[in-house]
Amino acid sequence: MRYYFDFTTWLKLMRLVAQEPNPRQRRGLYRLLLIHIPARVLVTAICFLLDGILFPGLWFTRVKAPVFIIGHARSGTTLAHRLMCADRRFSAFMYYELLLPSLIQKKLVRLGAWLDRTVFGHRLERRLQTWEKRKFGPTQHIHKMGLTMHEEDDLILFNSCASGFWMTKLPYMGELDFFHVDQRPPASRRRMMRFYKECVRRQLYLNGRGLIHLSKNPTWSGRVETLLEVFPDARFVVLYRNPYETIPSLLKLLHVGWKMQGNLAAERIQKSTRVMTDLSYETYLYPREALARHPGTPCATIDYRRLTTDPRSAIEAAYAELGLTMTPEYRAFLAAEAARARKHETEHRYSLAEFGLEDQEIRRRLAPLFEQFQWDKDEPGSRAVSTKEDIHA
Repeated sequence: MRYYFDFTTWLKLMRLVAQEPNPRQRRGLYRLLLIHIPARVLVTAICFLLDGILFPGLWFTRVKAPVFIIGHARSGTTLAHRLMCADRRFSAFMYYELLLPSLIQKKLVRLGAWLDRTVFGHRLERRLQTWEKRKFGPTQHIHKMGLTMHEEDDLILFNSCASGFWMTKLPYMGELDFFHVDQRPPASRRRMMRFYKECVRRQLYLNGRGLIHLSKNPTWSGRVETLLEVFPDARFVVLYRNPYETIPSLLKLLHVGWKMQGNLAAERIQKSTRVMTDLSYETYLYPREALARHPGTPCATIDYRRLTTDPRSAIEAAYAELGLTMTPEYRAFLAAEAARARKHETEHRYSLAEFGLEDQEIRRRLAPLFEQFQWDKDEPGSRAVSTKEDIHA
């Protein structure tokens, strides 16, 4: 299997970088796209090809009935993912593994970590912890991240220039589209997702061939059909949370990321905010429509309120809908986790008006879901919403 690279998007990114008014920002992005990305791709592509030669058992590794957690960002997908990752039947990517998708790379990292522990007294680990604080510190209060924490599979496509994470680098919503994968030409979307499947096979070979791959990607709410084309036996978990909370929380996270990039034009940020808001409505509605066309596909729905107040019963219900049994050990873990995962107020308050949002529009665009989940009964915050459990969302 050859390494996948999206040349079309790469060229588009190059064109957009040329429009950057900030010289320093422009130079940094050019270095990333012209030096760092090609170097990473070259090394990974070679390692990817060598995997099948050095690890023949890879050819007998199969991806069976993977589970995909989707839903609007900030709706509890991260919390559900990390709770389910505690079940030893699942395999999932850690942050660093997403950037190093080949088996050779992963095994070299594990060898280096072993040498650091046994020979160098954790010297490298301490340096990496310092780097993590600098890299992820500004957004840790919103979304907790780390090199050895489980993260969104979409990051595995970053060096291929096919990941939604590029929107944090270049906020050109409307010109860059990583959501509507189901609407792409069949050959294009299948090539991308078959590469992803090869990455999953390598992770299963590393973690255990009998395990089930567990993935969490809010952006992938727009590629349900494509996932089912590549993984016909896939199962889905869809998270739902009051959009008065999720939409401004996501926009706040994006704005923080964009500000870290430098002085971006207010007009561009405003346009990207509007496009992202419209995309939020699709993120809520499209998975329901797509999964309704596949009634035989196992699918569990989780209400964020239940997940944060009673995680054990929420996960138990999801397992039942997915056809999974729960071990006594995992039940005990969920029981112990209940107190820590319970909903609580934080200091982070995001006003709908701050982003030019109106509660009437949100209510109208998502009326079927408001009826289903009875969000109107939630405490109104004059739409200055107090976001709960953000670091887990």
